[in-house]
Amino acid sequence: MNEQAVVNYADKPGAVELREVPRPRISEEEVLLEVGSVGVCGSDLHQWTADHSWPVNYPVVLGHEFSGRIVEIGSRVEGWGEGDRVVSETAAIISPNNPLTRQGLYNLDPTRKGFGYGVNGAMTKFVRVPARILHRIPDHLPFEQACLVEPCCVAYNAVVKNARIEPGDRIVVLGPGTIGILCAAMARLCGGEVAIVGLPQDEKRLEIARTYGCEIILEDASDWAAVGDGLGCDGVIDAAGASITLQHALKLVRPNGWISKVGWGPQPLGFNLDPLVQKNITLQGSFSHNWPIWERVIRLLASGQLDILPIIGGVWPLEKWQEAFEQMHSGEVVKSVLRP
Repeated sequence: MNEQAVVNYADKPGAVELREVPRPRISEEEVLLEVGSVGVCGSDLHQWTADHSWPVNYPVVLGHEFSGRIVEIGSRVEGWGEGDRVVSETAAIISPNNPLTRQGLYNLDPTRKGFGYGVNGAMTKFVRVPARILHRIPDHLPFEQACLVEPCCVAYNAVVKNARIEPGDRIVVLGPGTIGILCAAMARLCGGEVAIVGLPQDEKRLEIARTYGCEIILEDASDWAAVGDGLGCDGVIDAAGASITLQHALKLVRPNGWISKVGWGPQPLGFNLDPLVQKNITLQGSFSHNWPIWERVIRLLASGQLDILPIIGGVWPLEKWQEAFEQMHSGEVVKSVLRP
């Protein structure tokens, strides 16, 4: 039996289309999920426009932010039942013998392959998932919210695990995309006073960031960062997709401060890193997430401590994937969600 899927079929702009794909067959350690909802990520858009910087296994079904219900269980899977409501992590393929995997840091395993670029993702009716990366979700958490656990985990890792926020800290977030806004929301939960910086064309997304209690700044946050003793803000979260924002971060942060960089930018830096040394700044990269982060984020969403609703700009049927992509790409919405 075939199902419709949003497929990225070549390394060229616009090489995404709705295709018929066979229903996946699961292995003995996998489950088959009927997809409830799937979020559109910035990386899906980058593969659509062909300006991504990672290898893709063409053709591939897009979608790595998803929730669903188990409809089939592999013969060696224990602890799961048909009908269970779940979300899935993104590390579809990892090496169990990699030293990082053995430390629980499988997200950093160099052989890792994820949904939507390395293996088929969830922009379709059914997706096969290793049981090891499943997490239960409560009945009261709707699928269209639960599918966004993944970007929330990216933000949690960047803000909670890879930064050092204390209540009262002044934090600047660069870039009001999905991850930037969620990072700002996480920083607020940590007790930080947060400003988020964008460009005039980001007005709609910045207004959504305001609902999380953030100060909104266009282009230059120097004055806000200097409030107080004039030395700069305590920390910067760089969630923008351009390398030049790191230079801005180095200017904004105070001596002995920190920068958590979660935004991808393939361009060369083209500027001097001496301020990093002179100001004794900690520069920390942040990539992906692992098991305990997912469990914490699910609790944050289920308890209402983190409200994901403000960033959801709409829910589209799968056949209207292009409209959902375009709305998000243009900045009209922060996050588009598809319902297969």
